Amino acid sequence: MGQHAADILKKERTFVKNCFGKLPLLSFALFLGNAGIASAQGLIVQPADVMVVHGRVYTENPKQPWAQAVAFHGGKIVAVGDDTAIEKLRGMGTKVVNAGGKLVLPGFTDCHIHFLEGSLSLGRVNLEGAKDVPDIQKKLREYAAEHPGDDWILGRGWNYAMFGPEALPHKKYLDELFPDRPAFLEGYDGHTYWANSKALALAGIKRETPSPPNGIIVRDPQTGEATGALKEAAQELVAKVIPKPARAEKLLALRAGMKWANQNGLTRVHSAGGDFEILDLYGEMRHRGDLSLRMYIAYFLNPPSLRPQDLDAMEGARKKFHDEWIDAGAAKLMLDGVVESHTAAMLDPYSDDPSLKGKPFWEPANYNAAVAELDKRGLQLFTHAIGDYGVRMALDGYENAEQRNHKDDRRPRIEHIETVAAADIPRFGKLGVIASMQPLHSYPDADTLGVWARNAGPDRASRAWAWKSIADAGGHLGFGSDWPVVTLNPWEGIQTAVTRQTAEGTPANGFVPEQRLTVAQAVDGYTLGAAFAGRREKTEGSLEVGKLADLIIISQNIFDINPHKIGATKVLTTIVGGRVVYQADTK
Repeated sequence: MGQHAADILKKERTFVKNCFGKLPLLSFALFLGNAGIASAQGLIVQPADVMVVHGRVYTENPKQPWAQAVAFHGGKIVAVGDDTAIEKLRGMGTKVVNAGGKLVLPGFTDCHIHFLEGSLSLGRVNLEGAKDVPDIQKKLREYAAEHPGDDWILGRGWNYAMFGPEALPHKKYLDELFPDRPAFLEGYDGHTYWANSKALALAGIKRETPSPPNGIIVRDPQTGEATGALKEAAQELVAKVIPKPARAEKLLALRAGMKWANQNGLTRVHSAGGDFEILDLYGEMRHRGDLSLRMYIAYFLNPPSLRPQDLDAMEGARKKFHDEWIDAGAAKLMLDGVVESHTAAMLDPYSDDPSLKGKPFWEPANYNAAVAELDKRGLQLFTHAIGDYGVRMALDGYENAEQRNHKDDRRPRIEHIETVAAADIPRFGKLGVIASMQPLHSYPDADTLGVWARNAGPDRASRAWAWKSIADAGGHLGFGSDWPVVTLNPWEGIQTAVTRQTAEGTPANGFVPEQRLTVAQAVDGYTLGAAFAGRREKTEGSLEVGKLADLIIISQNIFDINPHKIGATKVLTTIVGGRVVYQADTK
């Protein structure tokens, strides 16, 4: 087991052994001499702006794992300890939040999100939870009745299992509902899209239209006509003719998205695409005081190569946005697609179709050159890699950059890692590569067990979402959602990471149960582990003196309950930068 994983288990054992009557005294002395709050010479103490008291505070600090109260001043944590000690920092204007004995945690980070896209999806049709085509059509009819007109029907959330053995949508199901109204619906994973005949016509997609690079227009094998399923980059043919949302619409959506994120306990997100283009909009929100979520935003670097204009865009943004609220210090590359549509790059052929292995979107030489140059400049790298060949190619690229640049502790990341060759698991720890994974992607429903596992085959499926193996071999984990691919609710993610089962408890023994994590390990993936994954563990991720005042209070003690009930957790209070940004209605 890696030292990082061992430290997490030690913290959980400390919780089980200790009672709250043995809480450590105020860790105030650690902050002596800091920023005007306390002076080692004069002990001149300013009152706290906010204090949280009467809580069960899980700090993520191995030197002080548990406390009762936390005090903030100037957006930073100034004291962590018992109620009596923290009470001494109360002043006339101090806001006091009574946790009422509830569990208090560091604010959660979502390490992989598409925030604008997710925010816009809140106002569009949501097909998640549909069972089959008739169920999808029912949802679409209801949405269209509530949104009459002739404009585009946009939405997302269908999965491959909803279409039976074919595992792909067909335009005929949409044409039955919308013969004259364009419809364009994103699959749950964001890698396959579904268009009706009207949308295909507006995009100019005909029988003779070629598939674009890194994309596939799925065609009827008999007629050659487009079926309406568009894989990977082929979706851009339709997307480019859809009217773009206005600035006001984006702002409205972002405010709703931030409210939703805060309501679920998020205090920071790492954007993996779609948000770099609106950095100025986030800057405007911050200037107006509307920003309630810290943003770490990556530039999406498209293949086939790194261009001078890409470097100019990244360097310009990094100079402008590089603080604790908005940071543009990362770059995202995408090596492959997804297992369900056979676009994830595999070392060996797919089990259900041996003629396919998936092809990387980047040529290895171009990818290695881009990675080495970005690494040399100090940008953090996020690489999407789902298939085992994609993962190996990313690891090889990072190893090459390390050898060329001789830089330490760069913490490049691989995003998703749905399957990985056994030989590559130890390389995460050896190379210092972060495993940025999304627990809910492994949710063992009909799509995962019926389509994903079938395509991957039993050998690769035995290493599905192998986060525990990576951690045990010394790798670091950072957890997220990939919202809007799945909900940004982290509590459902924690439940899945801990149980490897559905909400109904299936499969009975769990899906690859040896990869189950403890609750403490899963929480770490969203807190201190997530901060480490974003190169911010010195300033956030745990409740320690001097760190950012980001904290949440939740409805139940997830360390004590049946793990199958963790997903029902509700956030009662979210504090970001010492400001209460969400408070549940307790009436």
